[in-house]
Amino acid sequence: MRHALLAILLIGSSAGATHAALCEGQNLFRTMSAEQADQIEAATRNVPFRRGLLFEAVRGDQRIILVGTYHFGDPRHQQTVERLRPLIADAAALYVEAGPEEETRLTRALTEDPTLMVDPTGPTLPERLSPPEWQALSQAMVDRGTPAVIVSRMRPWYVAMMLGISPCMIRMMAEEGGETGGLDHLLVNEAEAAGVPVRALEPWDTVFTLFTDMTPAQELDMIRAALPAAAHADDYAVTLTDAYFEEDVWKIWEFGRFDAYANSGLPREQVDRQIAFAQTRMMDQRNRDWIEPLTDGATAAAQEGKPIVAAFGALHLPGEQGVLNLLRQDGFAITRKPR
Repeated sequence: MRHALLAILLIGSSAGATHAALCEGQNLFRTMSAEQADQIEAATRNVPFRRGLLFEAVRGDQRIILVGTYHFGDPRHQQTVERLRPLIADAAALYVEAGPEEETRLTRALTEDPTLMVDPTGPTLPERLSPPEWQALSQAMVDRGTPAVIVSRMRPWYVAMMLGISPCMIRMMAEEGGETGGLDHLLVNEAEAAGVPVRALEPWDTVFTLFTDMTPAQELDMIRAALPAAAHADDYAVTLTDAYFEEDVWKIWEFGRFDAYANSGLPREQVDRQIAFAQTRMMDQRNRDWIEPLTDGATAAAQEGKPIVAAFGALHLPGEQGVLNLLRQDGFAITRKPR
C-alpha cells in the first residue's frame, strides 16, 4: 500500500502510466476511430507547450532546466538520464515533487496512522455504491492484489487512483520491492552521486490534502469515472507511455476525457466536471504552488552562477495553467530542448 501511494503521489494526473515497456497491451491511439483521433487532436491543438519534455526557462541571470518525467521504469529513460547528467552536476539543486526525505516521512505517517488511507467509521463502499458498481470495483481491486474486505473501508480517492495503475505494474512493484525505477528516482540518484542538493516542491502530505473537502458525491464519481478503464489498464499503460516518449503529453489528458465520454456511463457534462475538478486539484493548483520555490531557487542559484534543474510529472508542463506558461507570464523566456 505504501509503494502504491508513493506512485500515486508522484504520478500526478497521469495515473495509468506504468511499467508499460514490460507489460502486455496495445496502443489505443492506433486502434481508435479516425473521428475520435481527430477530436483529441483538435482538443490539444492550441494548448500552450503541448509538445516537449525538456525546456529551459531564462529570466536575466536566472536559469531553470525543466524536464517532464514519467514516474515508472522504462529502458528509454536512460537517454534522458545521460542527457541530464552533466546539467544536474552543474546545477545548484535538483527540484522534484517529493524527495527522499518526503518519501520517508510519508512511509512513517502511513505506518503510524492507517486512517490516512482507511475510513474506520463511515459507511463502507459496498453501502455507498450500487451492487453492480461494487462488484466491478471489488474485482478490479482484487486484480491489483487488494482483497474486497480491505477495499470496502478504503478512502474513495485512493481507490480511484489505484484503478489507474495496471495490475501488471502492481505485480512488478511487488517483485522489485516497491521501486518504480521512474525517471524521478533516477535523476535523484544522479544528483546524490554528484553531491547536488535535492529539494522538494511540495510537502510530504500533499496527496492527502488534495481531496480533503470533496463531497461524498464527488468521491464516488471519481470511482465511477475510473472503473470502465480499470479492466484495460495495461492497454492504457502502453497508450500513455507511448504518448510520453513521443513528447505529446497533453494528448494523454484529452485521451482520458474522450474515453470517459465513450465508456464511463456518465453524462458528458458530468465527465467535464470531473475532468475540470481533477485538473484543478491535481495539476493547476499544484503548478501555481511550485512557481515560488522554483523562482526563489533560480534566484539563489544565479548568485552562484548556476542553474537549477526541476523534474516533475510531464503533465504539469503544458497548458494555460502549466508550469511553463506560468513561468512565461512571470517573465521567463521558454525554449524547448532536444531530449
